Amino acid sequence: MSLYIPPMPKPSEGKLPLRKRVQKALRSGIGFFQTGSYAVGIGRHKIPRLPGMRQRYTYTVREPAAMREVLVDRAADFPKSRLMYSMLEPLIGYSVFVSNGETWRKQRAIIDEAFEHARLRDIFPKMRDAADGLCARLSAHAADGDVVAIDREATQVAADIIFRTIFSEPIDDATAADLFQTFEQFQGLAYAHGMASLADIPMWLMPGRLRSRRKARRMRRVLGGLLDKRIAARAAGQPTPDDDILATLITSVDPDTGRPLGREALLNEIAVLFLAGHETSAAALAWSLYLLANCPAVQERVREEALAVLGDRQPEFADIKRLTFTRDVFREALRLYPPLPTVTRDSTRREQMGKRSIDPGSVVFVQTWLLQRNREIWPEADAFDPDRWACPYAKEAQRQAYLPFSLGPRVCVGAGFAMQEATLILAMLVRRFRFAAVLGDSPPEPAARLTLRSANGIRLMITPVRDQKA
Repeated sequence: MSLYIPPMPKPSEGKLPLRKRVQKALRSGIGFFQTGSYAVGIGRHKIPRLPGMRQRYTYTVREPAAMREVLVDRAADFPKSRLMYSMLEPLIGYSVFVSNGETWRKQRAIIDEAFEHARLRDIFPKMRDAADGLCARLSAHAADGDVVAIDREATQVAADIIFRTIFSEPIDDATAADLFQTFEQFQGLAYAHGMASLADIPMWLMPGRLRSRRKARRMRRVLGGLLDKRIAARAAGQPTPDDDILATLITSVDPDTGRPLGREALLNEIAVLFLAGHETSAAALAWSLYLLANCPAVQERVREEALAVLGDRQPEFADIKRLTFTRDVFREALRLYPPLPTVTRDSTRREQMGKRSIDPGSVVFVQTWLLQRNREIWPEADAFDPDRWACPYAKEAQRQAYLPFSLGPRVCVGAGFAMQEATLILAMLVRRFRFAAVLGDSPPEPAARLTLRSANGIRLMITPVRDQKA
């Protein structure tokens, strides 16, 4: 059986002038960070510089041993990059996603406690209710055989789930659409500003800086309004949920001082949970559905598994572990299209990696995208093949070069959450609908800014299963 080779950006042309390569980076995101080839190694890239400034470099890691050294074995020597803070500070402040040192340790302890309290079994009904809402929205389109912007639908259901998990209430359609558009604009600006910060260009010189901050404030107002409503209800002695993430965060205390978190600190952590909990999941879910739409045989196997496990009843928590092939489909989508295609760290001292000498303070990009397509580790590395996860080589390949949720001390706390969410949604959707590519549409163009999205969107045709021949 021939395997489907989905769209992927090509490595940047090394002979292009630097100015052209940077322009390409700002358009496509990924291109700049995979300059050269897919080969294993440590890359070095010049950063554009202002007249009179010294030449600085960024470094790219696409070698498994070096990746583990940076993220796992010597994680303290490679803290979270200041680049991420410069991009995201207006939205999430100095929260757990961008902080380092003792501040990060305290924040991570609080977030770990919140996720431990909001157990996957307890969250499951909220995920199912949100997925039911998605099925209802798609039913109207499917009845007419409409073409649907599946990336937007994936964003709405992921935002709905994280709203229910944090606040114990769903997100309405208007708020979801507003947040999607606002974040889409924010991340484009934030990415461009972050790239410029590598060259030490003052942020006040950057066009769009004020607009970026307005977008961040708009999102924080929505999240802050829900936080304030909960705080006011508690102060008034009204009953409030005690089984969601917000309940745990509000009652959390600094592990050293014993003091509760202030409003801004709470809002920062809520913002990062919303960002990480909906944007990354939405991106991965949209790519998963795109891959299934272009592989009807794989889609049919997901449908057969969903029908065998679920029948026509509502899913239960115990069903998730039985949806093994569906889970492998999502794992393969994460390999091909990791939501965070690069993991950024800073070097704290002079390092020697292979033949490269890395200056202190340099930004080091661990290239998730390329490691997970390493042709020496993954056979048919660029192909969509969910069956690879049952092959003998998969366990070792996963250990060496699979990090969609990062690795080491800063591994994503919501990895189990994301796997359960996607497996459930894919099974529920494919059980009811058939997804197909739109004839004549251009293939999606992977573009990595803050997350790996399609620059031209992902549109699919949706029809009800009952109207199709087996």
